[in-house]
Amino acid sequence: MKSKISYGHALGAVAIILFSLAAVVPASAQDTLGGHIGFVLPLVTHSGGQTTTISDSFSIGFPMGITVKGKGRMAFDLELVPSIQDTPRQVGLLVHPGLVWGIGHGFAVGARGAFDVNTAQFGFTPLVNKSWPIKSENSFFKSYFAEAVLPVRFNRPTGFPATNAVTFGIHFGLGF
Repeated sequence: MKSKISYGHALGAVAIILFSLAAVVPASAQDTLGGHIGFVLPLVTHSGGQTTTISDSFSIGFPMGITVKGKGRMAFDLELVPSIQDTPRQVGLLVHPGLVWGIGHGFAVGARGAFDVNTAQFGFTPLVNKSWPIKSENSFFKSYFAEAVLPVRFNRPTGFPATNAVTFGIHFGLGF
């Protein structure tokens, strides 16, 4: 004997499931989701036996990130960094996921993976961050920050010599 489920029974089951889900306490997104915007200046770079500064070839990046905070001190931060370089003139995009740990008194340390969308370059970026709260209740932004970054990149272009670059840079921004 075959069992037939009517549309009424199926709708009833869906209604019970939806009612059960609605009874679940919602997550507080204000405490777990945030982000930042800013700009980053690579000040000094050592690559292929040569050291260059920002005055040799101006470059600037515009990081924007989405941060998911856990219950502890750790947060996952996904950053996208469009950048503009003067010599040789080029525009790039860096995908920069990472983990950041709050260590107290407005300081945080972390590390990010680095994947350049337009080149054969990849690597990682250690960071130290200091933030200060914005005390205005009407502000969309909750803090401003300065961050020291030390990008390490491995460039492996096909048919060209491999190079490794280490850069010291500074990142300024606003958190929300």
